[in-house]
Amino acid sequence: MLTEYVQAAMCRAQYEKLEDDGTYFGSIPDCQGAWANEATLEACRAELQSALEDWILYRVSKNLSLPIINGLDLTIREVV
Repeated sequence: MLTEYVQAAMCRAQYEKLEDDGTYFGSIPDCQGAWANEATLEACRAELQSALEDWILYRVSKNLSLPIINGLDLTIREVV
């Protein structure tokens, strides 16, 4: 499920080439704070996926909410 979640989030990624230095900036609107900036688009995609994975792990470790993406919900629920 985690892999599916990462893949679904990456499908929502947005990239732009920065005019100032010609690097690429990538972000995922649903995952505020998950972004990357690299020299090539391919490197930006790879770094963004790594940043997303770190972002997910951080939020889970702090018991923070995660957005539901394509019906995938990684919310950890307390078992009663």
